[in-house]
Amino acid sequence: MSHSLKDTAESLGLKHRELMKRMREKGLLDKFNLPANPEMTKLYLVTREFRYPHPRLGMQYPRSTRVTDAGIPWLADKLGIERQMPEPQADPRDVA
Repeated sequence: MSHSLKDTAESLGLKHRELMKRMREKGLLDKFNLPANPEMTKLYLVTREFRYPHPRLGMQYPRSTRVTDAGIPWLADKLGIERQMPEPQADPRDVA
């Protein structure tokens, strides 16, 4: 499963424009906000292409960057964002 940059930014406690700016500064995104080095980051950042017919310009193929489930903690580490750990839950199998 993959997440939009906006959803990823919210989960990291940022606005999506701030996330894109930081990712460009680290060299993770190019000027079009697509992965700068897709071969090296393919486990974390993926590109999705859509298509739709435009009445005047013909078929359009916009692309967007998506973040995989494994990419969220990787991105937090790359950008130096501290993430809170979830509260530990008691194991229901522990009956002692």
